[in-house]
Amino acid sequence: MTRAAIFGAGSWGTAFAQILADGELDAVTLWARREEVARGISEQHRNPDYLSEVELPASVSATTDPAAAAEGAELVVLSVPSQSLRDNLARWGGVIPKDAIVVSLMKGIELGTGLRMSEVIEASGVGSERIVVVSGPNLSKEIAQRQPAASVVAGVDHTAADRVAQLVSQPYFRPYTQTDVVGAEIGGAVKNVIALAVGMAEGLGYGDNTKSSLITRGLAETTRLGQALGAEPATLMGLAGVGDLIATCMSPLSRNHRVGVSLGQGTGIAELLSLPHQTAEGVKSCRSVVELAARNGVDMPICEGVTAVVEGRVTPEQLTGALMSRARKHERG
Repeated sequence: MTRAAIFGAGSWGTAFAQILADGELDAVTLWARREEVARGISEQHRNPDYLSEVELPASVSATTDPAAAAEGAELVVLSVPSQSLRDNLARWGGVIPKDAIVVSLMKGIELGTGLRMSEVIEASGVGSERIVVVSGPNLSKEIAQRQPAASVVAGVDHTAADRVAQLVSQPYFRPYTQTDVVGAEIGGAVKNVIALAVGMAEGLGYGDNTKSSLITRGLAETTRLGQALGAEPATLMGLAGVGDLIATCMSPLSRNHRVGVSLGQGTGIAELLSLPHQTAEGVKSCRSVVELAARNGVDMPICEGVTAVVEGRVTPEQLTGALMSRARKHERG
């Protein structure tokens, strides 16, 4: 029996369970923190908190027991909030089978350390050759509806990446393999912060010119940071870079976009953080992205401005003014 375990029963973890169950896997088990979520998935084949309108395949079940979720899994998928990954791995990382491929769906930079999610996983004792990153324009609701989408499956070991690509390949989900893990992860982390900026612009009532300008300059910031860390520029021009950036910045299905809109309309960050089931990774990771950039001598004014808004040091209106009054320069990326 070929099995997969998914740690994290949020929107993307749930949609990814469907992708895997639609393929050659015999069983997919989700680990959920709360018993009512696990019971809903196993008994009603629906996640009561996320994508509740989607009926999951019969081969998908859930449990709150990490060991039971991981038992016999060929593939272990991690889909928890990025800033909680280290603590979660400290609690249940030991149950991950020693020969399983470990897939990261997370898009963030760890606060304090500046580590990418694959680096946090590796620090827990998982060899880098077993770690694969999936990243791209993958809005969970559309994928759960089996609308066509493509994504990058990146791993330093191409054999591991190719195996994951084989398992997730569906008529509605097309994977492209990559070995540039750095580029895939930087693209996924920074786009969340840029989406907050684009959402703020929309919330302030600005139109497509403003949003397009922010997306384009946001891509330049992402590329500068990625190259400083050793990423390939082509990766950031592909699905894991510009593709993910466009989807996250422009879609009302994107939580980072929605939070940005609310900030632009005057809602306070504390109120937004108190809302259930509305984790916006850009809010949690903007500070770590800016610190990582500073350590590498990379200028990221949009990300710096978003961080200032999130931390209450400036308003969205003041951020717009600061970006528009920057010294003129030649456009060279």
